Amino acid sequence: MVQLVGSLRKELADSLSTCKVLVVGAGGIGCELLKNLVLTGFKNIEVIDLDTIDVSNLNRQFLFQKKHVGKSKAQVAKESALQFCPTANITAYHDSIMNPDYNVEFFRKFMLVMNALDNRAARNHVNRMCLAADIPLIESGTAGYLGQVTVIKKGLTECYECQPKPTQKTFPGCTIRNTPSEPIHCIVWAKYLFNQLFGEEDADQEVSPDTADPEAAWKPEEAAARATASEKDGDIKRVSTKDWARSTGYDPVKLFNKTHLTQTSLFKDDIMYLLTMDKLWKKRKAPTPLDWQQLENREESPGSGLKDQQVLGVWGYCQLFQHSVETLRTQLQEKGDGAELVWDKDDPPAMDFVTAAANLRMHIFSMNMKSRFDVKSMAGNIIPAIATTNAVIAGLIVLEGLKILSGEVESCRTIFLNKCPNLRKKLLVPCVLDPPSANCYVCASKPEVTVKLNVHKTMVLSLQDRILKERFGMVAPDVQIEDGKGTILISSEEGETEANNSKFLADFGIRNGSRLQVDDFLQDYTLLVNVLHTEELERDVEFEVVGEAPDKAPPPQSNQEDVNSITNGNKDSAQPSTSSKGQHVEKESCFLSFVSVVAFPLILKLREYNLRIKIYLMAL
Repeated sequence: MVQLVGSLRKELADSLSTCKVLVVGAGGIGCELLKNLVLTGFKNIEVIDLDTIDVSNLNRQFLFQKKHVGKSKAQVAKESALQFCPTANITAYHDSIMNPDYNVEFFRKFMLVMNALDNRAARNHVNRMCLAADIPLIESGTAGYLGQVTVIKKGLTECYECQPKPTQKTFPGCTIRNTPSEPIHCIVWAKYLFNQLFGEEDADQEVSPDTADPEAAWKPEEAAARATASEKDGDIKRVSTKDWARSTGYDPVKLFNKTHLTQTSLFKDDIMYLLTMDKLWKKRKAPTPLDWQQLENREESPGSGLKDQQVLGVWGYCQLFQHSVETLRTQLQEKGDGAELVWDKDDPPAMDFVTAAANLRMHIFSMNMKSRFDVKSMAGNIIPAIATTNAVIAGLIVLEGLKILSGEVESCRTIFLNKCPNLRKKLLVPCVLDPPSANCYVCASKPEVTVKLNVHKTMVLSLQDRILKERFGMVAPDVQIEDGKGTILISSEEGETEANNSKFLADFGIRNGSRLQVDDFLQDYTLLVNVLHTEELERDVEFEVVGEAPDKAPPPQSNQEDVNSITNGNKDSAQPSTSSKGQHVEKESCFLSFVSVVAFPLILKLREYNLRIKIYLMAL
């Protein structure tokens, strides 16, 4: 007869009490996961998170309270979880998992690693560390009502990087500055504007009309002359956006409208200037400038519904713009001369500013305006996190973990949580795990890639930062040229090869067909890079990875608008799973749906509430 400890077999319960597991991330999923782990019987847990608690976290990260704002998420999560199980041994790290201190040997001390991350770089890194340490990894993520859990085991399943992930969508500067056609273009412009006015100025985030727009096909000096011809075309002389704003004392109305012939404005004169680029508007609807005085005190009907989901009128967004600028101006003054503000989607004045500025620009370019909720979703590159989704996904992580600790890795599944039931009326869709990809540049036996670039224009620093670190996710790469001499091109040791940074690859004899051996000793990872020289890259494209498959479509969803990368609150992050079999529904889906959505969370909630009552009575 099988012995049970609670709802678990005795052997499994004993394993839970002795095994050591690592939780990476203590946010939306991480909080639910940590609570589930201690209630299930895990006794030795380590949790790491670099973030601190913000008031915006409190609506879904239930291990945190208002008194914890500003404190380490990992540390507070540990303290709160111990209230559920005081006998648990939990170690918290307020640190980045990409810190070199957390090397392969660190990972090898765990029987299981569980990711609850919200960015691709960290996911890539943990994936590689678990492969190097040969430790099972459970990857997860949520996006609104969507969620996903998968298991990664070296040699048995696809790794996180086996399939290409969609890159973050970027937009040409001339589209942002001159011819926005989608709300996201206006939102990006508004974020740039925030930095130009209140933050660190970046030449790549200019918001004034782009006189070098290749589509305009007119001479900039001619348009400048036309722009100064009359009040109708806008008398404009270009100055620094921040200098101009300071000269107005950050007066909202002056920022909105022109007040002097040597100054510009955001929603009137800049638009008039764009209208002088008449070739831009031959096949597009021309923008319509706004004037504060003409809009002032316009009567508008109040919006209905929740405040964040209301779409205001033009004058409503004018008032929101005014109020946010005044608040941000005060914050800037309190910080002193030379101070800068950092845009944060969870900072109400900053979010109000971007919401107002973006919507005013949408109106100018004849687009439907968006609610603050919608703008925040796009401006923060996030899909708003929902507590119930996090709870379901955290429960599924534990269920997959129990399979692994029972020695049943083959029975693990990739599980998709859908927003609406599929054709079989199931919200949870389990899929068989895919085997490793033979072409994966991470988990293949001999990882190798071919990169197309111009060796005469690509600098060593670009190779290091843009290609090896940003594109291939390395942390501290060392690069050796396979030229028979073993020439060291890049060293991870500080100062050893800095003199090479400003030189071109061709300066080191690198040409078409050259091979570079790249090692990241922290990740215990080696990659062979074949160089393919070309002079025919598209404009603004520094390099291309040859043979890279197109972005992989996610499993079918009931609503195509919801098919996005599945992330823990970060739309830019990659999908946690690489499975391509989202449409294959297993026989166990009905049972799994009941266990994951009803039985497992219900059992944990009952135990949780019972424990809370005990804690409350003890405090009386």
